[in-house]
Amino acid sequence: MHPEIARLLDQAEQRYLQTNELELFRRYAVSLARRMEAYEILRDKEEKIFQPVADRLVAAFPDERQDLLERSLKHWLLISRYCGTAMLLSDPDFLALRLNDWMTGFVQTHQTQTIERKLYELLLQGVKAELSDKHFPLIQPLFEKAKAILLEETKSQ
Repeated sequence: MHPEIARLLDQAEQRYLQTNELELFRRYAVSLARRMEAYEILRDKEEKIFQPVADRLVAAFPDERQDLLERSLKHWLLISRYCGTAMLLSDPDFLALRLNDWMTGFVQTHQTQTIERKLYELLLQGVKAELSDKHFPLIQPLFEKAKAILLEETKSQ
């Protein structure tokens, strides 16, 4: 759940919320419907999004070890699901907590930065093709955050 909403719910135990606080709930509720729509599209079209990504990734890295490509694809499948959940919750910290635990070590250990960048690019194209203009901006920042965490881009900034 969005941290600000959680904070307001805590306050509501002690008093009624003010009009401006309720407005935050209204905006959250309106955006929740759009986020749920986007989540359902991602869920329902996951295979349609990922199969072309997998095919293009193999074509882009014909000499790369198959197991590394498959592992990176599986990781981005999981990342995609984490991004969807973070979007649904409206909580980017959910994504960061999930990814910081395990993903960056894999990329560094196996030196798959080039594969990960290409996979991210292909995945974003696939997601954009399936989501409408009103849904894509809800998930795009989360994919960008995932890429930054995965490739440790935020540490150098």
